[in-house]
Amino acid sequence: MSRTLYRYSPSRRRLLQVGAGGAALAAASSLGAPFVRAQSRSLKIGTYGGYFEESFVSHIYPDFTAATGIEVESIPEPTGEAWLVQLQTAARAGEAPADVSMMAVGPLLRGANAGLWQAFDESALPNAANVIPDFLSRYDDGGLYGVAAVVWYITFVTNTETFPEAPASWGDMWGEDYRNSLGLLALASNSFLLEITAATFFGGTAILDSEEGILEVMAKLEEVKPNVALWYRDEGQFQNALQTGEVPAGQYYHDVTGLAAADGFPVRSTFPREGGVSDRGSWAVTSASEKLEEAQVFIDYMCQPEIQDTLSLKVGTAPIIPREQTGLSDEDFAAVSSDIPPIIPRYDMYLERGDWINEQWTRMITS
Repeated sequence: MSRTLYRYSPSRRRLLQVGAGGAALAAASSLGAPFVRAQSRSLKIGTYGGYFEESFVSHIYPDFTAATGIEVESIPEPTGEAWLVQLQTAARAGEAPADVSMMAVGPLLRGANAGLWQAFDESALPNAANVIPDFLSRYDDGGLYGVAAVVWYITFVTNTETFPEAPASWGDMWGEDYRNSLGLLALASNSFLLEITAATFFGGTAILDSEEGILEVMAKLEEVKPNVALWYRDEGQFQNALQTGEVPAGQYYHDVTGLAAADGFPVRSTFPREGGVSDRGSWAVTSASEKLEEAQVFIDYMCQPEIQDTLSLKVGTAPIIPREQTGLSDEDFAAVSSDIPPIIPRYDMYLERGDWINEQWTRMITS
């Protein structure tokens, strides 16, 4: 089923001009949460750049500042492992490029293995009780170091002028209609193309339990290479190419595609019958940050059902809390999620065999 997000909202370029004036203060006060205003406090918060960061700048940070008095400096993050490497390097020098960072599960786990994240004081996070338990990340001793921020989907996206009909299956990417037309994420660990291929052609991701199975899936994925026009790491590069029709199809983020469609670009996001890939970002605080108290105020604020509704309606991400706790209508929920069971990334595979997978990926897929 194909859906367009954010279709009922005004242009993002105009929304970026909205400040944190009386309307923001009124919205914040209506939340009814016990947040205490602070004086002269600030926080550097990292989220993925482009539309995504702009959405937080427009719809989240002004109200948060109005409610708490904590000023926010927005930090655009690169995708994949690059931000984790930057945070680790900076932490060794006692520096924090951002106090709070939104981390995908793979980098979050790798950072935890290196002891990069501070453990939270859970008494300062009462709203974290709203979060689906599987979306809370803990050290072996039970210490909480990651709290889900948003859930997002990677879907099959197309330029509607080039492809008037929406695709039905991920398997369509292997077809002649998509010759030299696809933009695919360049890394095994954030594209989840192994999981997509396994779900589409091998009945699920169990085949990825062994190296032999992974190589079999890679061999099938290798067959899609003639259809790939762009292996991308920079989201903005593919977004522009998709919007102009230069690279008219591929895999991309459901929320961002919907935001672009709302701005009038001829793009669509489709959940294939095998499901979209469900991934999430979690809030984590680097060990070098001296702003743990402020960070916990922010994270607790973000766990409120009202804020999760705002994210779904304005940013286009799926909520981190059970659906029944949200105030979303069926239409609103359908705009950010799907009833089709998702493809779940095999995070364990990348942790256990990450170096080997990257070697084979380079040899067979992106070379």
